Amino acid sequence: MKARQIITLFCLLFLSLSLQAEDGIAWGNLSESQQEVLAKFSDEWNSMPAERRERLARGAEHWAGMTPDQRNEARNRFESWRRLSSDRKELIRERYQIYRDLPVEEQRRIRDNFNQFRRLDKERRQLMRDRFQKMTPEQRQRLRDRLKDRPRTRTRDGA
Repeated sequence: MKARQIITLFCLLFLSLSLQAEDGIAWGNLSESQQEVLAKFSDEWNSMPAERRERLARGAEHWAGMTPDQRNEARNRFESWRRLSSDRKELIRERYQIYRDLPVEEQRRIRDNFNQFRRLDKERRQLMRDRFQKMTPEQRQRLRDRLKDRPRTRTRDGA
């Protein structure tokens, strides 16, 4: 009998914890700086899905730690995002999910290549873009394969 009561009590405790987790973050549990950033959501906060509330809370926390220059950059990126077509946004989301599904080492390789590309001067980047655009799909795949198989070189910062 006691074992059954203990199991029942454990199940109720587990259920209440899982329901509490599904509720997400309560408005009152946000820091003052998070509440300032998220003020426009205060009226609808409790009706939002828990996952969205958690994402917004993390974003507000990140925002609070940014410098004014970083905030300005973020605003500019957001405005650029808003101007994109819904098809382009969907393509970006799909590619990001593909990236997130890659092994960590492959993600690092892609980030390293991207950072190396960004360090090039503007004219060289444009030349590379133009050359890539003119390639056939087969040529693009061969290039990707060659880049994937090449030995990693150390960058100037030692990484």
